[in-house]
Amino acid sequence: MAYPVTFIRGDGTGPEISEAVRRVLEATGVEFEWDWQDAGADVYEDEGTPLPDRVIDSIKERGLAIKGPITTPVGSGFRSINVALRKELDLFACLRPCKAYEGVRTRFPDTDLVVVRENHEDLYAGVEYELGDAKTERLREFIKETEGTELREDIGVSIKPISVTGTKRIVREAFEYTKAHNRSKVTAVHKANIMKFTDGLFLKIAREVAEEEYPDIEFEDRIVDNLCNQLVSRPEEYDVIVLPNLYGDIVSDLGAGLIGGLGMAPGANVGDEYAVFEAVHGSAPKYKGQNKVNPMAMMLSGVMLLRHIEEIEAADRLESAIAEVVREGKSVTYDMKPSRDDPTAVGTSDVADAVIAKMETVAAA
Repeated sequence: MAYPVTFIRGDGTGPEISEAVRRVLEATGVEFEWDWQDAGADVYEDEGTPLPDRVIDSIKERGLAIKGPITTPVGSGFRSINVALRKELDLFACLRPCKAYEGVRTRFPDTDLVVVRENHEDLYAGVEYELGDAKTERLREFIKETEGTELREDIGVSIKPISVTGTKRIVREAFEYTKAHNRSKVTAVHKANIMKFTDGLFLKIAREVAEEEYPDIEFEDRIVDNLCNQLVSRPEEYDVIVLPNLYGDIVSDLGAGLIGGLGMAPGANVGDEYAVFEAVHGSAPKYKGQNKVNPMAMMLSGVMLLRHIEEIEAADRLESAIAEVVREGKSVTYDMKPSRDDPTAVGTSDVADAVIAKMETVAAA
């Protein structure tokens, strides 16, 4: 049976990375029926929208997608495609495995943790009040009347909503991931000592879910600043970490730093009905068409896709092949070399060749 999957090529270096990932996924022997879709900057110029309805419709029909990197303009143009996909498809959980592979330059070789980030709420909910807006002044007056706190006149304000519903489902996602991937511990992260009605609620609900629904899985909590200190001291003590939106965004990039950088950082955004797998790095448009950039983060996202559809043997074989290529250090891109100008660095397509060859070796063995 062929799995129907939407494949979004991306822009910038996205198409060449996507092609490398297509090749390695098909080389696993798992059959896919790709529906190729384009989105991003080039589509925006041609169609007036970076995310046409046809892309959303394709994912809704298939339930699965894998996506190449897409450029998000800074300060102008369109909003992030990732944010739009999360909202349109209710992808409430961002999954970011952070695993150090032998051969990657890192001070934390024992790191093997997963960040589970809530995608919709917190300070990223988009409820903001602009400096000088009449609504901001009304908000100031309301706060003064109800709380007795007089905020400065020259402010912008962001609202931080945390709900019982949103917290329950992200914490359950963290525990279900822990069960499905044979992990052992969940850590809830917060700043409940200061923000008692938002982070305090997140912590309260996380504890309730842990005690009532998952008593057989170890649970703990950490204040976010303490967590960051411990992650760069002893990351091996952490397993699955569940966080509200803003902390999750920050800690997931910290996790990528622990394992050698974004070039080795896969990701997925999942909901109850749909899942989209992607590398977390950008599209690097200055390298477009140069066959230069590292495809391994998106390849590892492909490993996550295979595990999601329960093609476990294929996922393990692909991950093992990637790990062996990294360990050998020969057929890797410039960013994986001791020196970025190393003349032995290979191109994007060459990495795919090497991974496919390793998979064939594993299969033969």
